Amino acid sequence: MPLISKTTIDEVNSRMDAVAVVQDYVRLDKRGGRWWGLCPFHSEKTGSFTVNPEMKAYHCFGCGKGGSVLNFVMEMDKLSFPETVELLAKKLGIEIVYDNSGSGPAPDDGKNQRKEELFELYRRMAATFQHFLEKKAEGGPAKQYIIGRGLNNEMIERFHLGYAPGDRQWLYSFLLKKGYSRDFLNVSGLFSSRYPGMPLFAGRIMFPISDRQGRIVAFGGRVLEGAQGPVRADGRAPPKYINSPEIEIYKKGETIFAIDLALPEIRHTKEVYLVEGYMDAIAMHQAGIANTVAPLGTAFTDDQAKLLRRWAEKAILVFDSDGAGQAAVVKGILTCRRNGLSCAVAVPTGEGEAALKDPADILKNYGPEALQKSVKCYINDFEYLIARAKSLYDTSGSEGKAKAVSFIFPFIQTLDSEVAKDAFIDAAADAFGASRQAVKNDLRRIAAGIRQGEGKPQPHKEDKPGQVRMNDELFLLMVVAVNDMKEGNQKLYPEFRKALKINEIDDAAAKELFIALEESYINDEAGVDQFLDRIKLKEVRDFFLERGSSEEFTINPERLLADGIKKTIRKKLERQLDEIVIKLRSLKKNASPGDEEADDLLAEKMRIDEKLRQLKEDSR
Repeated sequence: MPLISKTTIDEVNSRMDAVAVVQDYVRLDKRGGRWWGLCPFHSEKTGSFTVNPEMKAYHCFGCGKGGSVLNFVMEMDKLSFPETVELLAKKLGIEIVYDNSGSGPAPDDGKNQRKEELFELYRRMAATFQHFLEKKAEGGPAKQYIIGRGLNNEMIERFHLGYAPGDRQWLYSFLLKKGYSRDFLNVSGLFSSRYPGMPLFAGRIMFPISDRQGRIVAFGGRVLEGAQGPVRADGRAPPKYINSPEIEIYKKGETIFAIDLALPEIRHTKEVYLVEGYMDAIAMHQAGIANTVAPLGTAFTDDQAKLLRRWAEKAILVFDSDGAGQAAVVKGILTCRRNGLSCAVAVPTGEGEAALKDPADILKNYGPEALQKSVKCYINDFEYLIARAKSLYDTSGSEGKAKAVSFIFPFIQTLDSEVAKDAFIDAAADAFGASRQAVKNDLRRIAAGIRQGEGKPQPHKEDKPGQVRMNDELFLLMVVAVNDMKEGNQKLYPEFRKALKINEIDDAAAKELFIALEESYINDEAGVDQFLDRIKLKEVRDFFLERGSSEEFTINPERLLADGIKKTIRKKLERQLDEIVIKLRSLKKNASPGDEEADDLLAEKMRIDEKLRQLKEDSR
């Protein structure tokens, strides 16, 4: 078996741009001389994954994975080393030289060849379906339907739209004549697993689905009314849309419709529009909104959100305005938030009396400019959820208020910090006309019910040694550090250090950040790299890298700082008050009128009570 020569491997390594290669999979930003992004190997909300272009290596401070960029591509694409070398060599235009000296890796001929045959088969089928749409009389009604939906010929060509004939006998024999084996066709994903030789797609408009490299890996098919499509055994109409099953080259969780065409604009804007269907996605692209993708005929999944989070910071949901569409919006918001995507919601509406529900309708009825205007007006996810809750429940009464609080509870639970939760609780209380404490009590009750399940208490999970967990003190220090390092100058820390001293902070990780900030402040340093060097504990440094780009720390940071300081001071005073009460109880039996220690404790208690009262007044 021929081996890939060492000369070829060395040339690939020397000419390869490590950052460019990794950016095909992960959005990277340069910070402090390093390239950072979200790790694709584990779930995280902020980036702890770094690439070293000089060493052509990567490392994740969160999960510990690391190695050469060649290893990275192997992991991401599930390739062997020879396949990886061949892939990168082709991208770089390097001629692959093989030798028989045994000094290089052997190509994995069988596996690689099967994948290449599948890619080629799907490319041929897309061209064949497109030929039926454009050139065959049977495809005329399908073409007429597509044009009638407002899509133009440029979009038909760009998205390789096609038509699968209603005849259910031709495809299998056609492909056998082209030299494909029965065994290969039976696992190709084009034919029924229950009825070998029966095509999955017949009498349908075809939407090719590509991976991020532009290779066609699957199809979605929409039934064309009146076409001679497949007949169900029970006599019912076939489903409106069907999609290819998963095969070797196609995994639903790793694929989103139009990702190959949308990726350049997603990288540029760091935003992605998410619509419900194929037609909606194409309509958005026709209107010039090129950073648009769609789930593959199913609900938006965690895997798809993680995929988009590699390049985007924000997702804008553009779903139908009917009940089902708005229910999908709520699920989509939670999916985004769970996976570190900030989220906004646009509900497209047209002018006039037509009840327009989706982007395709707006494009058809009012044109691209109206569609652009419609989807560019959006609100953040929390504002949407508040408005949605008020539309579903009558919040003028206590029962409606309680239901509205339950409705927003899952969103509140996606937030890690108590300070951030408090900010949203305040907004919900104002919107529902309820007291802040009442909303907080209801949320606490709901959380307790979920934790208890069927009334059985959940076992307490012990923290792992060295594990850093978010708390109010750490959140406050993260607000200060993230914003000051992001701005490149220390604006929040001077205010923070006036209000609190190091001995007033109990959490070890928060103290570590406090010390690093103080040292940076004293030495007039504002760079991220210098700040990181000041953090001595690896677990705290990794925590800061992993969580530091989350927007929860940057939404109105001055307010977060002020609230966090008040909360920290209040907790300190409450602890002091508890200690005084305990001491007073112990002195009670032996104390006499005029006892100086008891009198001093009572005076201190009165002083603390007054401070707590004042803090409470300031918080109203």
